[in-house]
Amino acid sequence: MEQLITEAVGVLKRGGLVALPTETVYGLGADAENELAVRHIFAVKRRPASHPLIVHVASARHAKAWARELPVHFDALARAFWPGPLTLVVWRSDRASDAVTGGQDTVALRVPDHPLALELLEAFGGGVAAPSANRFGRVSPTTAEHVRAELGADVDLVLDGGPCAVGVESTIVDLTGAEPRILRPGGVSREDLVRVLGRPVRLGADGADVRAPGMLASHYAPRAGVLVVTPAQLYAEAERRQTEGLRVAALAPRSVAVPAAVHRADMPEDAAGFARELYGALRRLDAEGFDLVVTALPDEHGLGLAVKDRLLKAAAPRT
Repeated sequence: MEQLITEAVGVLKRGGLVALPTETVYGLGADAENELAVRHIFAVKRRPASHPLIVHVASARHAKAWARELPVHFDALARAFWPGPLTLVVWRSDRASDAVTGGQDTVALRVPDHPLALELLEAFGGGVAAPSANRFGRVSPTTAEHVRAELGADVDLVLDGGPCAVGVESTIVDLTGAEPRILRPGGVSREDLVRVLGRPVRLGADGADVRAPGMLASHYAPRAGVLVVTPAQLYAEAERRQTEGLRVAALAPRSVAVPAAVHRADMPEDAAGFARELYGALRRLDAEGFDLVVTALPDEHGLGLAVKDRLLKAAAPRT
């Protein structure tokens, strides 16, 4: 493993791309201070240049070098959730270029909770800009096989760290305003943020607030269409779409009734399990050629809020 990490560090220092595992999803990493390497990420992903990237670092101490000033809640959140699936948006220092921030005066920072990612970041010593390792707007990868299947030779090196434990992206919290705001729900629940901060935490951006990954209306989308319904509606909707001549799959826990003629993709009952398996299930259904995935919204508690966010964006009209 030490030799593989040395090879990965060499790729990053040469301006190449390394796919690295995190606890959330696999990231497509480049040296965050090498503008050409960062722009290569955008080219490979086919991602708009105005869409900012998250800078991954080895520790909160490393993160502070990327911030012009530390917001009041930074230390409390970093102590509670780093390493972990939380991204903090702060005012950027000169170390963060426009290529990373999408031209904004803010930068998004995270310390991932995966031993292989942390080993790489520690050995590299700098920041690694790493959006999800897939084409822009598509389903994020949660295994090394997903990365290879989607990006192939566009990635110089893929580090295989096994399946991702969380399965959906990090929660993004903006700390640059008067109060903390969740810009993207993810692997840290709203309830846990409230517990640590001792105050309510709002969801969503205000007017001209900062842009962050995953905020577009359509995102995380498989090739198949996605229809989101309530658990009580799923049976009738899946049956109706099947009779219209579509190849329909129902993505649902066992407690939700599904017509016998409709393909069933069983999901865990709990929100954390649903989140962990969601992207892999969507990729399998794509590979099997289904036209439509009908799925039910989970309860919003815990990681249910992140699952709801991903399902609604997968189901949104696509540009």
